[in-house]
Amino acid sequence: MIDNSLKQKEIATVPSDFFTRFEESIEGYTLPERFTFPFYYEPHPLSLLAAQTLQSYIENHIEAQHDFGFEKDKRGIGKMFGVLVVQNKQNEVGYLAAFSGKLAGKNHHNRFVPPVFDILVEDGFYKIGEIENYKNNFRIDVLETDTHFLNLKNQLKTYEKQAEIELTQLKKERKEAKAQRDIRRQQGSETLSATDFEALTTELNKESVHFFYQLKDLERSWKRQIAVIQEQLEPFQKEIKSIKEARKNKSKDLQQQLFEHYTFLNQNCETKSLFDIFSVAVDDGNPDIIGKEIIPPSGAGECAAPKLLQYAFLHQLKPIALAEFWWGQSPNSEIRKHGHFYPACKGKCEPILAHMLEGIEMDENPLHINPAEGKELETVYEDDFLLVINKPADFFSVPGINITDSVASRLKKKYPEATGPITVHRLDAATSGLMLIAKTKEVHQNLQNQFIKRKIKKRYTALLEGIVEQDEGFIDLPLRVDLDDRPRQLVCYDYGKPAQTAWKVVSRTDNRTKIHFFPITGRTHQLRVHASHPLGLNLAIVGDDLYGNKAERLFLHAAYLEFTHPVSQEVMKIEVEAAF
Repeated sequence: MIDNSLKQKEIATVPSDFFTRFEESIEGYTLPERFTFPFYYEPHPLSLLAAQTLQSYIENHIEAQHDFGFEKDKRGIGKMFGVLVVQNKQNEVGYLAAFSGKLAGKNHHNRFVPPVFDILVEDGFYKIGEIENYKNNFRIDVLETDTHFLNLKNQLKTYEKQAEIELTQLKKERKEAKAQRDIRRQQGSETLSATDFEALTTELNKESVHFFYQLKDLERSWKRQIAVIQEQLEPFQKEIKSIKEARKNKSKDLQQQLFEHYTFLNQNCETKSLFDIFSVAVDDGNPDIIGKEIIPPSGAGECAAPKLLQYAFLHQLKPIALAEFWWGQSPNSEIRKHGHFYPACKGKCEPILAHMLEGIEMDENPLHINPAEGKELETVYEDDFLLVINKPADFFSVPGINITDSVASRLKKKYPEATGPITVHRLDAATSGLMLIAKTKEVHQNLQNQFIKRKIKKRYTALLEGIVEQDEGFIDLPLRVDLDDRPRQLVCYDYGKPAQTAWKVVSRTDNRTKIHFFPITGRTHQLRVHASHPLGLNLAIVGDDLYGNKAERLFLHAAYLEFTHPVSQEVMKIEVEAAF
C-alpha cells in the first residue's frame, strides 16, 4: 500500500475546487436518506438535475474537443459521464462531474475531477517507462527491418523449402526403388539358381545401402548449409529476443507499479491499492486462486464513479447521490444509448466501490429482493409426463445466488416424485411466458434433444420503444458475455456464439411497435440485444433495464411453443398471448 500523500505527487497541477453549485434553486428537492446503490438504481431528482446541467455544458464546451460520433462522416465514439451530488462542510449541496477513461486524449478538463492517478504526467514513472519501451520497440523494429537480417531470413526459408523438396523426392525414389527390389527378389527366388539368386541379393543390398547413404549425405549437406545461415542469423535473433524480454519485464513492472499507485480512499480515510482490492479472493483462501498472479482488469479505477468518490473523500465532501450516463454514439459491441443512465460496471468497479463505499448506508440491493414474492405459477397444460407453465415476469427460472425461490424450486416441492431435472429450458427472470417442465429424466432428455436439434418452435411477443419501419426481417449478430459487466451481453464477431432471430411486426401504435420474435438460437439476452443493438432493430424492448429504459416490467413474453410429445408423439401446440 502506498501513502496517499505520496500518490498525490504524481497528479498534475489542477484547479483545487471542482464543487459545482446548482444554477437553479433546489429548495424544493429532498435529499435522499441513503446513498445510491451504484449497480441498480433510478437516478435521484438531484442527480437528474446535475446530469442535465452537465449535458448542457458538454454540448457547449466539450463536443468541439471530442468526436462523440454525432456526425456520420466521422468515426467518433461516445463516452460515459458521471455526476456525484455532494454536500460540503458548509452544508451546501452541489455536484461533481467526471468522465470514464480519457476525454479527447486528456485526463484533465475544466469542470471534471482529476483521475485517481494520472499516468499522463510527463515526468511520472509511467511516462518514463513508456519512453523506455518506445525505445525498445524502435530497436526491435530497426533489427527486424535490417536488410541483411531480412535477406538471411529469406535465404533460410528458401534453403529449408528446397531441402524439404529434394529430401521428399529422394525418399519417394527410395521407396519406389525398394518396391522394385522386392519384386526382383521375389521373381529371382522363383526363377534363378541358388548361386544367381545369392548374387542378385548382394546386388539389391548394395543398391539399398547406396540409397541409404545418398539420403544421409543429402540431409547432412542441407543441414550444413542451413547451419551457416542460422549462425549468421543468431546474433540478430539473440539481440531481438533480449530486447523483447526487457520490454516484457518493463511492461510487467509498470503494470505492478500502476496497481500500487492506484490507491482508493473511503469515508474513513482508509486507502487500498488496486492490487490489494483485487487480491481479496486470495486473502479469503480460495484454493483456485492462491499462487496465481493477480491482475486487475484493464482500465480498473478509470471509470467515473471511483474518480468522483475519490475526489469527494479527498476534499471532505459527503456523497449524496450518484448517476452515470452515456453521451454520443454507441460502441460497435456493447449497447449504449445516447443520454441513457447506466449502473456502474461490475467487473472493474464492484470490488473498488465495495471498499470506497464501506460504511455508507445505501439503497437496498434489488438483486437481494425476491421479485416472485406473492406470484403464482399458472399451469397451462399437464399430463403424467410433463407440463407447460406460464411464468410471470420477474420470476427466476432456476435458483439464483441470493434468491432460491424459482420455477425449479417451487415445482420440485410440488412434484417430489419427479426424477431428473425439472426445467427443460429457461427464460430470463424478467421475461414472462411458456416454459416446458419434465416429470421424468427420460422426458427431460427427449425434450432437451428437441431443443438442441432445433425441432421446437418458439414465438415471443415484445413491445419496442419506437417504430420499426420494415414489416419483417432476420437478425444475425453473434453474442458473448461482457466479462467486465456480467450479465450484459456483447456483439462479438471474434469470440461470440452464433445468434439468429427472425421477426415480424404485428402492429404500430403510439410510437411503439408490437412484434413477434422467432429465435433460431437461444443465447442469453438474445432477443433483448438483437432488438436494442444498432445493427439489429436499434429499438430497446420496453422496460429493458439492461439495454434500454426501466419500466413496470420487461415487455417480452414467450407466447408460443410447438413440440413433439416424448411419449404420445403428438405435435403439441401451446399458446398464451401476452397480457400487454
